[in-house]
Amino acid sequence: MLILLPPSEGKSAPSRGRPLELKELSQPSLTPARERVLDALVTLCRDQPDDAATVLGLSRTQLDLVARNASLAEAPTARADRIYDGVLYDALDLATLSPGAKRRAASRLAITSSLFGVVRVGDRIPAYRLSGDATVPGLGSVAGWWRESLGPAMVESVGRGLLVDLRSSMYAGFWRPPVELAPRVATVRVLHEVNGKRQVVSHFNKATKGRLVRALLEDGGDPRTPAALARLLGDLGWTVDVGEPTKKGTQLDVVVSEV
Repeated sequence: MLILLPPSEGKSAPSRGRPLELKELSQPSLTPARERVLDALVTLCRDQPDDAATVLGLSRTQLDLVARNASLAEAPTARADRIYDGVLYDALDLATLSPGAKRRAASRLAITSSLFGVVRVGDRIPAYRLSGDATVPGLGSVAGWWRESLGPAMVESVGRGLLVDLRSSMYAGFWRPPVELAPRVATVRVLHEVNGKRQVVSHFNKATKGRLVRALLEDGGDPRTPAALARLLGDLGWTVDVGEPTKKGTQLDVVVSEV
């Protein structure tokens, strides 16, 4: 099973650690693509900081993030699970998992990244700022770049197991699973139910996805189909509605009334 997560917009910057080594990251076939994105981002932020702030959607009070990007090649790194933060990652709380769940996190979790395409929790990366909807001079659309680059690496990562896709819509555009994987693709949506009405609420969505992934890692089950995943989540106490299979996979709606 591969659980594909979105990144967090905010990141914790390590104060020390060895600099980035792209060739040491997982999925080494992505190294050339990662080099191009890194070079384009660093060049923009180093040579055109005002333009960089606009490209990155930053205010004048956030120009320190432009300077941080300009020095990414020399910046200290830490494990990805210590870099990404925010509601989903707070709820997942990887640091407090049991030893067995931590081992499963290392092999089953993958995090979508605008800068690196995809990383595993043990990959050492610096804190950076680059949104999935950005268009970078010398590179073009970040989402378009990764759509052209990620396919083989992601298919290899999924292997013969189930893909549990928890990405937000922005990052789902980086890679669409091919139709032959559809029987083994489960996309998960979280719905907040109040007085019989269901709707998507960002905070509930992120927090619930974090708790859901934590529960799956602690349980250790390895479902091979979306239907089997839905049964496992039901056994773990979640309310799950299973959609009809499509050429894109099967949507599972996890219904919650509170975080």
